[in-house]
Amino acid sequence: MDRKIRVLVAKVGLDGHDRGAKVIAAAMRDAGMEVIYTGLRKTPEMIVEAALQEDVDAIGISLLSGAHMTVFPRVLSLMKDKGLSNVLLFGGGIIPAQDISTLKNMGVGELFTPGASTIDIIAYIKSWVGQNRPA
Repeated sequence: MDRKIRVLVAKVGLDGHDRGAKVIAAAMRDAGMEVIYTGLRKTPEMIVEAALQEDVDAIGISLLSGAHMTVFPRVLSLMKDKGLSNVLLFGGGIIPAQDISTLKNMGVGELFTPGASTIDIIAYIKSWVGQNRPA
C-alpha cells in the first residue's frame, strides 16, 4: 500500500472524556497511520462529513456516554448515504457485550472495550484496510 492508512478518530455528543481517544490516536500515529482527531462534542453528521472530506480508510468512535445504540447506527446510515461503504467504522468504550453483538451484525467493525491493547487495535485496522481497500 503506497499511501498511509488514514483514520478519523471522533468523540460524539456530550461525552467529554477523550483521554482514551487521544491515547489510541497517538498509538496509530506511532504505527505510521495518518490520524485526524475531530475533538469533542461532534455530531454523527459532522463525523461523516469530515471522513468524506479527509478521504479516510476508517472511522473510530470513542463512546463512554451510553449512546452507542443511537450513534453507531446513525453513523452507518450516513456513511451509506454518502457512499462510504468501503470505509471501516469501528469503535470503543463502555459497550455491553450484547450491544457489541447487535452493532457488529448491523455492520460496525470491531468494538474495543477498556483495557484493549493498542497493538490489537492497530493490527485490526491494518488487516481490514489491507483486505478491503484498493492499493
